[in-house]
Amino acid sequence: MMLRRGFILFLPRLVGLLVVACCLVSIVYMLACTPKGDNQQLVLPRVHSPTVKEGYEAILQEREEQHRNYIISLKKQIAQLKAELQGRNEQLKNVQDQYPDPLDIQLDNSNPEKVQANLLAFLRSQVDKAEVHSGVKLSTEYAAVPFESFTLQKVYQLETGLTRHPEEKPVRKDKRDELIEVIELAVGSLNKPEGDSNAKHHVYTASDFIEGIYRTEKDKGTLYELTFKGDTKHQFKKIVLFRPFGPVMKVKNEDVNMADTLINVIVPLAKRASKFRQFMQNFREMGIQQDGRIHLTVVYFGKEQMNEVRAILENTSKSANFKNFTFIQLNEEFSRGKGLDIGARFWKGSNVVLFFCDVDIYFTAEFLNSCRLNTQPGKKVFYPVLFSQYNPSIIYGHHDSIPSLEQQLIIKKETGFWRDFGFGMTCQYRSDFINIGGFDLDIKGWGGEDVHLYRKYLHSNLIVIRTPVRGLFHLWHEKQCLDELTPEQYKMCMQSKAMNEGSHGQLGMLVFKQEIETHLHREKLSNKKT
Repeated sequence: MMLRRGFILFLPRLVGLLVVACCLVSIVYMLACTPKGDNQQLVLPRVHSPTVKEGYEAILQEREEQHRNYIISLKKQIAQLKAELQGRNEQLKNVQDQYPDPLDIQLDNSNPEKVQANLLAFLRSQVDKAEVHSGVKLSTEYAAVPFESFTLQKVYQLETGLTRHPEEKPVRKDKRDELIEVIELAVGSLNKPEGDSNAKHHVYTASDFIEGIYRTEKDKGTLYELTFKGDTKHQFKKIVLFRPFGPVMKVKNEDVNMADTLINVIVPLAKRASKFRQFMQNFREMGIQQDGRIHLTVVYFGKEQMNEVRAILENTSKSANFKNFTFIQLNEEFSRGKGLDIGARFWKGSNVVLFFCDVDIYFTAEFLNSCRLNTQPGKKVFYPVLFSQYNPSIIYGHHDSIPSLEQQLIIKKETGFWRDFGFGMTCQYRSDFINIGGFDLDIKGWGGEDVHLYRKYLHSNLIVIRTPVRGLFHLWHEKQCLDELTPEQYKMCMQSKAMNEGSHGQLGMLVFKQEIETHLHREKLSNKKT
């Protein structure tokens, strides 16, 4: 009863509070939603003020004026940006005129002064762009271009391959002439008097040269830093030179049609029927099925396994409908040079590209096109550097099984090496081979004949194209060096045998195999004890 009476007394107060709250909410809503002027205050109509409608029209006009002023301001900013952009374009054009693009430099005989000025400006820009005066930010440690060092007699180089040495005399004439020219220029610069001074000064010679370093940025030029002896023990003279690379110039633009260019693959062979079967599988797929413009000449020595080899050749001919082959049999001791020479001279057709090949070679259809594109009668011969496969048993010894041959043909340092000391695989036109005199037929057995032929081409006026190719592989096989070989041939054979087995790391693992196994055994025993 007391609770009901209290509630009845409190109810009018609650209703009053709700009414007041609603009024406050309405006022706040009106303040928030009513348009405001610049002074951000709500202007309520007064006795002599405009009506509510006229007040809203005045506010709308004011807002329209504000938007109009804002649009005018934006137009002014756009005009300023256009003017600035035009100025930047003119600056860029001036820079391009000062440092012209290499492709824009033309040999215009009508205005040689302009050509010379453009070329000089381009060469100067090469110095500015190269890493001469300041360093550049590099993404990784492998992006740095290393220097190589040199003295008067020796060059100390990082990229040695398999035929060059870490320290050696510069064998190539272009490299030797380059370094001699740089030293002579530096000596001349040191001996040039500074200003009009007639004072006596030390006369420098090449014997004062201590050492130099150089590196080449392929798109800019070569930087040389040379150090000479100074006037006292702890003083030195340092000369920095830069040989800028000139602009790229178009030499030739031609269409090359190789549709009718036939390749005669010549393979000398004795025994090795199983290897020949593997070779013919590759020849059928790449030469017959994919390329189709190919002839095969097999020069076979002796009679042992001859019938088996001939049967493999005839079976391939029947199954692939392939008639472009020649089989020549010689009853004499195997001589690679003589076999290739006889096979080349046996051809009676028109001038043809000769590919001297071995039975343990794997080639692709892309390589056959490279063979055509890099040979030209009377002009060019092709000496590809093939990729030589390591012993698969060493490479994949820790695997459950050795992958298929096609899966093994991967160009990596763990799987093989560029055979830059070999010159046996070569492409040339038959006319060039005949004109150069062919092989030295006095060389018997393995090795030496290919180097003699290579030197003949180098001593001629023909261009020798020497480059690594990704589509030519030397398949690993156990090499036997016969006692009948001359000491020099036997040494070459053993060197080739050692290099064929595995990389330095892989061969090192074999050398330390016992030590590694002992360590693993100790680890296993210690784990059992714990």
